[in-house]
Amino acid sequence: MATLLALALAGAGLTVLTAPAAHAAEDDVAKLPISSFSSMVVDSVHERVYVSDDTRLLNTKSSVLVYNFQGQRVATLPSTAGAVSGLALSTDSTKLFVSEMGRIAAYDTETHAKTTHASTYYWGECGRQVAYSGGKVWFTEIAYATQCDDRVSQLYGTGSTGVYTTGWEGAGRLHFATTPGAPDLLTTGQTLSTGEANPYLTTFDSSGDTLVRGPQRRFADSEGAGALDLKDLALTPDGSRLAVADAAYGTRLLDAAGLSDAPTAYQPLPEGATASAVAFSGDGRYIARGAAAAGSVPDLLIQKADPEEGTTASEFAFEGELDGARIAPRGLGWSNDGSRLFAVSTNASGTSYWLHVIQPPAAQYDSRFTGSLSTTPGRAVVGEPLGIRGRLELDGPAPAEPVKVSAVRHDANGDRKLAAVEVGEDGSFTVLDVPSLVGEAAYTLSFMGDVTHRPAEDVTLAVAVDRAPTAIVLSAPAEGAKNQSLEITGTLTGQGRALPTGITLSVQRTDKRGTGTLTSAAVAADGTFRINDLPSARGEVVYTVSYAGDALHSASTASVTVRVRAA
Repeated sequence: MATLLALALAGAGLTVLTAPAAHAAEDDVAKLPISSFSSMVVDSVHERVYVSDDTRLLNTKSSVLVYNFQGQRVATLPSTAGAVSGLALSTDSTKLFVSEMGRIAAYDTETHAKTTHASTYYWGECGRQVAYSGGKVWFTEIAYATQCDDRVSQLYGTGSTGVYTTGWEGAGRLHFATTPGAPDLLTTGQTLSTGEANPYLTTFDSSGDTLVRGPQRRFADSEGAGALDLKDLALTPDGSRLAVADAAYGTRLLDAAGLSDAPTAYQPLPEGATASAVAFSGDGRYIARGAAAAGSVPDLLIQKADPEEGTTASEFAFEGELDGARIAPRGLGWSNDGSRLFAVSTNASGTSYWLHVIQPPAAQYDSRFTGSLSTTPGRAVVGEPLGIRGRLELDGPAPAEPVKVSAVRHDANGDRKLAAVEVGEDGSFTVLDVPSLVGEAAYTLSFMGDVTHRPAEDVTLAVAVDRAPTAIVLSAPAEGAKNQSLEITGTLTGQGRALPTGITLSVQRTDKRGTGTLTSAAVAADGTFRINDLPSARGEVVYTVSYAGDALHSASTASVTVRVRAA
């Protein structure tokens, strides 16, 4: 086993190119003993994955390979009637239906006991696609063993009277999509071939022995451009939407009811990637999109099934000789709970195949900021530490590692990203900053999510940043004599950034004769200053010292009273 963390799968060829923060995936790989590939079905009830070959030789016998959810082969179901091809699982997972030459076989999924479900009209040398819908088995048949990809495929059903033709057909091959959530819905797509330049998609109601066709759609315009090049198709678990792997377009998302385009499309596949497979997780939350691409171009994207959520896909590239080079057509399938994705990869020549058991990012829960943001201290001043306090609430299980909240400060100087901080067990956090500009600032807080939690909606707090306060402390004698020297000392201090050099303070003297301005006091580098005066009037004399402030510091004033007596 190799573990995908951040950017690379060490020791193997599967590389995670882009993934949401903290997401990881695990990948178990089994080399398949086949040189061609037809079908894969996933039985979540018994935790089994069935894989079939696509050998088309009349006298060649092949087998259905059975793997557990850890990627270990646990059984082989040999054919007694030539090569196998298409597979289908009953809705209740009790029966596995296998196309063999001349018949459709049925296996009990508990015991693997084999019976003949129906004998077919032809030997199936071209291989068949098989579907289970409406409580019945449906399969395709090509009557001639040559030009298998171009001849007409006929659609057959099996009922109480045995095998019967439905009357529906199409040039080239026909592929199926079914889902247990809409058990009577059978979706059929036609492949591009020399016999059909504008293939169709259509749906059938399979609840009766007679298929009732619903909407159909072709994609080429009046000049023949834009035709469907079908590689795979998949229904959402509830049957409401259909995803189509179109090699000419990418991943189409359609409303199943009318086959019209869904309101929001998936983002294009990476440049150089051609769609080859598609599958929805059993819980309907995720979609896997497979592709054929060279080198480090992603071959597999896993993302939210609803494109309106706009989530970034986790992208995987298969580029190692031990893992294949691309996703094989129809080579994707999920477990019902979405905990595992099974992917069949192949080399560039399509002669070797691998089964990957991938554990995508875990199921995610919601997160949110709760309550009001606040600051500590309550007054924000330039150049002084400021804490932005809040609380983050996480649904679901507690995170294995502490989660972090990040913040960006927006002010007149632009945006500045702050250091992320850990969230406490009670959800509380404090983001720290030192504002550098007086005026309005806004702090936007974000939680980007983790392996089990979705990102929270950002919250913003507006903060008024004031100039840093200053203070003047004066020291003077309690008494002095008229017309004799009087000295007052003091200190100017300021918070935040250092006070500028060369500061002078205004000095006023107030006595019974009135108020007058004295010589300014120069402030030394250490903030100290001296004031010398010859008071000329007896009685109480008040000395007032003032600092006008600067761009980063507020003004301040202090006063001291001296009783002046006669000399």
